[in-house]
Amino acid sequence: MPKSRSFIKRETKESDLSPPPDGLLDEASSNLPETDSPARKKRRIKTEIEIEQTVDESHTTANSRPRRQVAVNKKEIFRGSDQKKKRKAETSDTEEKVLVGGGVKSKRKTKEEKAAEVMPLLPRTIGHNLFIGAHVSSAGGVHNAVANSVHIGANAFALFLKSQRKWVNPPILQDHADSFHENCKSHSYDQGKHVVPHGSYLVNMAHTDPARTQQAYDSYVDDLRRCDKLGIRLYNIHPGNTVSNDRQTAIAHLAKNINRAHKEVPNVTTLLENMAACGNVLGSTFEDLRDTIALVEDKSRIGVCMDTCHAFAAGYDLRSPAAFEETLSQFEDIVGFKYLRAVHLNDSKAPFASHRDLHANIGTGFLGLRAFHNLVNDSRFTGLPLVLETPIDETDAEGTPILDAKGKQKENTNIWATEIKLLESLVGMDADSKEFLIIEKELARKGEPERKRLAEQQERKKEKEAKKAAKGTKGKKRTKKKDDTESDASELSNEE
Repeated sequence: MPKSRSFIKRETKESDLSPPPDGLLDEASSNLPETDSPARKKRRIKTEIEIEQTVDESHTTANSRPRRQVAVNKKEIFRGSDQKKKRKAETSDTEEKVLVGGGVKSKRKTKEEKAAEVMPLLPRTIGHNLFIGAHVSSAGGVHNAVANSVHIGANAFALFLKSQRKWVNPPILQDHADSFHENCKSHSYDQGKHVVPHGSYLVNMAHTDPARTQQAYDSYVDDLRRCDKLGIRLYNIHPGNTVSNDRQTAIAHLAKNINRAHKEVPNVTTLLENMAACGNVLGSTFEDLRDTIALVEDKSRIGVCMDTCHAFAAGYDLRSPAAFEETLSQFEDIVGFKYLRAVHLNDSKAPFASHRDLHANIGTGFLGLRAFHNLVNDSRFTGLPLVLETPIDETDAEGTPILDAKGKQKENTNIWATEIKLLESLVGMDADSKEFLIIEKELARKGEPERKRLAEQQERKKEKEAKKAAKGTKGKKRTKKKDDTESDASELSNEE
């Protein structure tokens, strides 16, 4: 059972309990000022009495620990303060801190542990024609995102420029901005081409309500200014949703806000991300992207970030070489490949055309490894930032989440490092080779339980919708028959 922090453990020594040498009390008294004020004299007398009581008490408790330890000094009496200070000083950075109630505070990391965290898990492939990375953490400041990208061996990266849970955030500190520039330069990241921040999920610039429009716009412009300060030239946003308004009205409202912001903040290009969901969500079709771009005044500052999971879930197939080419041909005809400026690399846990945004690790989902083989071997993606947003949550062999000391699921960035190397290795690899087929089969096997679960879920959803539609059709038929009967009766009445 851990002891309370206020409890000072100390062995009782015989010397602690023996009476002080003759003259010690006199010596202690002689060191006090000769000319005492009334207050000092009162404290001195009280001190001498306490010392004598403690000495007497130590004789009567020679075989037990004294209830309190009292040390004699020339100027003051310490009641355990020395021991507390000493214990606090001797507590190293790596010792566990025992808290009230028996809880344990996590250990502080040593310099060696902190250094190990930023050491590359796998080295970067310098000179590769594909710039593959991931959406890394910017906790502690945007400059830390660069080190986190180096850590996973990435040649591109995405990040959040501020908290996604708040509308108002403090500005980027100047030293953080300076460090970001220095880190990008020292690690050879071109932040104008291969760094793509993600916009806040709170923002919906298609919403036509004036108050909500201003709130979303302010957050958007704030991010554009942050990009400009950091030398970043690409910024990705979700187009938003219509909120039950007319679709073309919402698209026009979105484009109007983009035009307004581009006039306030120079140099930064806005990228529209294609979406998985249908209904009121904008960007789920290539036509939505086309119509928004058509209304943006400066065409050099608008583009698209294609998410592979979103495209697949929205009904754009990428799995076979033929399907992949068909989808890209549609994109070229409807939007234009010149507007494609970045890609989010994600497999899909949900089946084709499910309209569900559920990211899976590369090769484990319904897209499968072949879809990504198609992409990395297509020269149209050369030089673009290709960013992973795949899960990195740790689980055990049975798929149960592994939690840290704070109850949060542990993350393993080595998953991204491995996926980056996997994708780079697919360049030039024969998709019919034994090497590729072994990798494809192993990844598919790993994701099979989750695919099966989501497929069954999707089937149940379809059955439910079919029953609902059938029930609605029957209701309509009954209403129509009733209307026809009433009509016939009316006609007979008129004839009579």
